[in-house]
Amino acid sequence: MTSPDASTPPHLLLGSCDYPEHVPRDRWETYARQQRDLGLTFVRLAEFAWSRMEPRPSEFDWGWLDEAVEAYHAAGLRVVLCTPTATPPAWLIRSHPEILPYDEEGRVREFGSRRHYDFASPVYRQHSRRVTRAVAGRYGGHPAVVGWQTDNEFACHGTGRSYGGASAAAFPGWLRERYGTLEALNEAWGNVFWSMEYGDWAQVRPPNLTVTEANPAHILDFYRFASDQIASFQREQVEILRELSPGRFVTHNFMIFESGFDHYRVAEGLDFATWDNYPTGMLEFFAGRMVGEDAKLRFARTGHPDLVGWNHDVYRGLVRGAGRLGREGEGTPSGFWVMEQQCGQVNWAPFNPLPADGAVALWTAQAWAHGADVVSYFRWRAATMAQEVLHSGLLRHDETPDRGYAEVAALDQNLFPVGEVPARVALLHDYESLWLLGAQPHSASLSYWAQTVTYYRALRSLGVDVDILHPDADLSGYAVVVAPAITLATEERAARWWTATEGGARLVCGPRTGVRTSSGQTWAQGQPGPLTELLGVKLLQFDSLRPGLTQKVKGPDGEFEAHAWAESYRLTGAEAMSTYVGGPQDGLPAVTRQGRATVIGAHSEPLIHAVLRGVLAEAGVETVDLPGGVRLSRRAGVTLVQNWNPEAVEWEGRTLAPVSFEVVETPTPPSDDSSPARVG
Repeated sequence: MTSPDASTPPHLLLGSCDYPEHVPRDRWETYARQQRDLGLTFVRLAEFAWSRMEPRPSEFDWGWLDEAVEAYHAAGLRVVLCTPTATPPAWLIRSHPEILPYDEEGRVREFGSRRHYDFASPVYRQHSRRVTRAVAGRYGGHPAVVGWQTDNEFACHGTGRSYGGASAAAFPGWLRERYGTLEALNEAWGNVFWSMEYGDWAQVRPPNLTVTEANPAHILDFYRFASDQIASFQREQVEILRELSPGRFVTHNFMIFESGFDHYRVAEGLDFATWDNYPTGMLEFFAGRMVGEDAKLRFARTGHPDLVGWNHDVYRGLVRGAGRLGREGEGTPSGFWVMEQQCGQVNWAPFNPLPADGAVALWTAQAWAHGADVVSYFRWRAATMAQEVLHSGLLRHDETPDRGYAEVAALDQNLFPVGEVPARVALLHDYESLWLLGAQPHSASLSYWAQTVTYYRALRSLGVDVDILHPDADLSGYAVVVAPAITLATEERAARWWTATEGGARLVCGPRTGVRTSSGQTWAQGQPGPLTELLGVKLLQFDSLRPGLTQKVKGPDGEFEAHAWAESYRLTGAEAMSTYVGGPQDGLPAVTRQGRATVIGAHSEPLIHAVLRGVLAEAGVETVDLPGGVRLSRRAGVTLVQNWNPEAVEWEGRTLAPVSFEVVETPTPPSDDSSPARVG
């Protein structure tokens, strides 16, 4: 058998997620031809098909999948196959109930849905390897199969952590390997507080069902442990797929604003990242405190451009975090994929409005502009059974084309050349900081996501392209580095940031920067710990502002009102750029500057916008005043102009139609040898 087509795609390619096991056999060839005629290139198959692959223990039935793969192959489609481990079958669960996970309330999560397994279960690991080896051995060399997806949506539905069973049994061993001795564990966690010291490894349990809040250091390490279980679970599958299906890519479809594991760790060993993009469901289900109710109403039929953009940029950055930009010569795209793209209404959010006319095309174009090489629509035909009957597909239940089908048919894929996404601004994002801030938020009005996305939204509203990176990534070549909520600081991290500023980058930090050590404690010498010399400040006061309670800030950019959070600093070398007016922090620094490093202590969207605009100007990064809901994204020498508003917008002498996009040539920016462009 030959290896997959090794040609590099010249433009965005499209695909769909299909489920031949859900429909009669006589529909398979018809669907494959329709997908080809629609201009689709890829089809993803079998992520939930374990019970059809192996209906009884060790009795595999490959006949149906053989025929399905051949049907798509005959139509000229490239197949992405999945390991089916997101849905262990009933016979396996009933034979081995110890596979089942426990929720945070200590209850077993039962069979009858999906993702019903504990990543730490040695029994499930054995069966995961066994079924992965079986499916990879069967199809690993098939000429239609160009790649693999591991499992499906790790941690979806809160399944990234199990608080009992196999995970509870494995957690003490993970801690012993990390700390060596109980004395070291007790010291790192500060267990002398509230008499929480352990005298035996067997005494340690997951941090749930405590009378009041659990120790944040305990929480941090349990989250690290659970994340490591996901990473090692996937690594076992990847090794088998590399062995039995050489020359094919391996990826995973990550989730929207998922906090259940360290994505950078889990992405190691993958060829590129994919994610599942549901903009309207995202706005209703995940937006939380990131946008207000007015924005939810305005963008109800499109989703919010910056929430979608954030995820695109995270998963583009994850490719670099995984250390593999694709394997040239083996048909592997260089960018990320959207493995599941909403193409109609979803079924799982509190409210599920129909998308606006033009939304599916706009989502596709935005994905490309942020670096996607492939957009794959979920799903081909709407399900006629079980949990997803209210979820749209490209075809309706009766097989007639739905509205999304017409928008895909009208797309000109040649408009979207594959190429580089230039970004001179890096925004730093870290799951351990996320976990620590979430363990002790101190303000019900502000989360890690809300604080971080506020800075991202400000950058995007200024027309700036952004790379989202791990805080320990290589930052050379960036003109501006923004760290909105990197709570955890280490000496090594501080040294990297020093190197970036010495190389010419401007650094902007948000509140609660560097307040925690790697064990979750605070720095005994004061915050921001090892970043103190770089930033020229020490944390003085922090004020958690309830709804309606605000704090005035005044400086050269004007007067502002902080809400949710306001912290002040003792200057150890920096100068105050803005100060608080009135209240218990009257006259204290709210925004500081030392050299190329700026710290913003007040959570105020207009203040953040103003400070970032000034820093970008100093760095020679061009900004644009964009109307609300209008966004720019650049790729491969062209710019995507997007209007996410439900009404037309006049901008730069052109009328942008409601929910629409235009592809225009990107003007050549003025050269600035001191701040070269960085390619995401």
